[in-house]
Amino acid sequence: SQEEMAQAILDTVARNGHEACYIRPLVFRGYEVLGVDPRPCPVEVIIATWEWGAYLGAEALEKGVDVAVSSWRRMAPDTHPAMAKTGGNYINSQMTVMEAKRHGYTEGIMLDIQGYVSEGSGENIFVVIDGQIFTPPVGNSILTGITRGFAITLAKEKGYPVIEQQIPREMLYIADEIFFTGTAAEITPVRSVDGVTIGSGSRGPVTEAIQREFFGIISGEIEDRHGWLTPVHRAGK
Repeated sequence: SQEEMAQAILDTVARNGHEACYIRPLVFRGYEVLGVDPRPCPVEVIIATWEWGAYLGAEALEKGVDVAVSSWRRMAPDTHPAMAKTGGNYINSQMTVMEAKRHGYTEGIMLDIQGYVSEGSGENIFVVIDGQIFTPPVGNSILTGITRGFAITLAKEKGYPVIEQQIPREMLYIADEIFFTGTAAEITPVRSVDGVTIGSGSRGPVTEAIQREFFGIISGEIEDRHGWLTPVHRAGK
């Protein structure tokens, strides 16, 4: 059940003694038959936790990252379930990030099959123009990330309009700010796209305001008014 899974995650974090960590629960089909129909195979679960640090680099949270629009498109919604966090979908992400790093960038941005902005290889994307925050909707083959939802909530509380709409590629180049969100990436600013400097070339004020609130809540320095946090009790206590 969902409750059993949640408790198993808490127990794993506590047993491993982490102060901060990344959590990866993995549900998969196990032994029985070899073929493309997995239904005869039992459902298995593993939970892994490890200390990770800043996913896109130690300085990225303040200085931002350099990214490129990928030649690899996000999968069409009638090919793979884009809203699902499934292992097979990550082949798409792997091709994107490997291409980006091969050309000297930290991360890649995928367009959808219609040419609109979709997401990064492991992050949702937000574009800030004239004090308004734009982000692709579900229909652009995005994974509706948990941190994406947090960022939308915090931005609205700060008084920023958040608009979920299709984003043409050229909006990236005229943006005042761009930032990524994700469980691993947290909230990371983008300082350039395809060599075009975004805003001042470092973290902008809107991104910083949302970052400050987000990190304040998850660190316990700001009250968790949304019930986002779950306490972890150390093993043996």
